[in-house]
Amino acid sequence: MSHQVVGLIPARGGSKQIPRKNIIQCGGKPLIAHTIEAALSSKYLNQVIVSTDDEEIANISRSYGADVPFLRPDECSDDDAPMIAVLRHALKRLMNSQNQPDALVLLQPTSPLRSTKHIDEAVEIFLSNQATSVVSVIEIPHQFSPSSALSLEAGFLAPLSPELSATTRRQDKKKFYARNGPAILVCRPDVIESNELYGKRCMPYFMSARESIDIDEPFDLEIADYILRKK
Repeated sequence: MSHQVVGLIPARGGSKQIPRKNIIQCGGKPLIAHTIEAALSSKYLNQVIVSTDDEEIANISRSYGADVPFLRPDECSDDDAPMIAVLRHALKRLMNSQNQPDALVLLQPTSPLRSTKHIDEAVEIFLSNQATSVVSVIEIPHQFSPSSALSLEAGFLAPLSPELSATTRRQDKKKFYARNGPAILVCRPDVIESNELYGKRCMPYFMSARESIDIDEPFDLEIADYILRKK
């Protein structure tokens, strides 16, 4: 049975930390191009769409092979717009077309080291399980886990999690995970329509720290640019 799986790359024009971040040069090409190329090489994605409010981003995205069938409205493009609003807008437009998706794959353009292999493996997990979503995660370094984290109480350090803080050896600490951007989120349309991102059965796709670099600040861009040029 074939599935209609659509890749969605959200890329608004405004950004504060790095102006024009989504199309800034990184590794010899616009940042968004790395995600478009990885998505277009996927064996599962039937369509790769860029959701943007910006004509320049739209034109660059088209030049790299992505579809830009609509421009995102202002209410889904400001600093406060939640990602679920972006997904719901795109899904509504897709549901009005002939290509109604069985799954949406959210791919943030700020994760240029996420590869086609990662996308395909995450989609395979989604298609092989009764999951409402699959999200990429990274293991939290042991020194930042709840067992090691501290808070300030009246000027003095106190354990954030007293029940876990007694465990001090790294190998004995419980592992915790955090979403890495997320670089990849595979989700069911009905979950999005219910105004959720993950649903009740969210499965992990594990990625390494190197693969999970998320361009948020100029330093992140320097690291990613170096790695990509070295490759």
